[in-house]
Amino acid sequence: MAQYFSVHPTHPQPRLLHRAAEIVRRGGLIAYPTDSCYALGCQIGDAKALTRLRRVRGIDAKHHLTLMCRDLSEIAAYAVVDNVQYRLLKAATPGAYTFILRATREVPRRLMHPRRKTIGVRVPAHAVALALLAELGEPMLSATLALPGSAAPLSDARAIRDALEHALDLVIDAGSCGTELSTMIDLTTDVPVLLRQGKGALAALGFATEPAGAAAAL
Repeated sequence: MAQYFSVHPTHPQPRLLHRAAEIVRRGGLIAYPTDSCYALGCQIGDAKALTRLRRVRGIDAKHHLTLMCRDLSEIAAYAVVDNVQYRLLKAATPGAYTFILRATREVPRRLMHPRRKTIGVRVPAHAVALALLAELGEPMLSATLALPGSAAPLSDARAIRDALEHALDLVIDAGSCGTELSTMIDLTTDVPVLLRQGKGALAALGFATEPAGAAAAL
């Protein structure tokens, strides 16, 4: 049965974050808040936790996963970033944006898109998520907490616990995050491609308002 931590949304209790990070390190699957909506998270190198995450989401290996990172330097360790891409990332992070980039050798192959060898990366603008990542000391493998067949992500921590209390090890409650997904941008081509317009604003990034293609929730 999932543990349940109620944390302050802007000044989360360090002792609870320390315990949450330990749960992740031990192979736990957690639900935690971000600046767009609640997400599932697990340790980047834990194959069993990855299997559990995919089972909860109802997704296969072709679905892009996201590395939640603390900052741009951490992104650069796991994704190939050139100068043009770096400027775009700097303008958009932290924030509700997910970027698709070529993965480096630091990323386990099972986490990459099997054909494209890419990975989603993101730096959330949420105090709890950032503090948890700092406590963990490495990126956390993540996916939007949307259940198979549901029209929108789960937005209430108690509802998450009720629905997934036997599938998760921890639910971190920091209040509602809303249900709007992150804006998703593909940076693997010469020209950035807007895959999904979500919560992240586009005005400063030079994109039109309509997405260029459809993409599943990360």
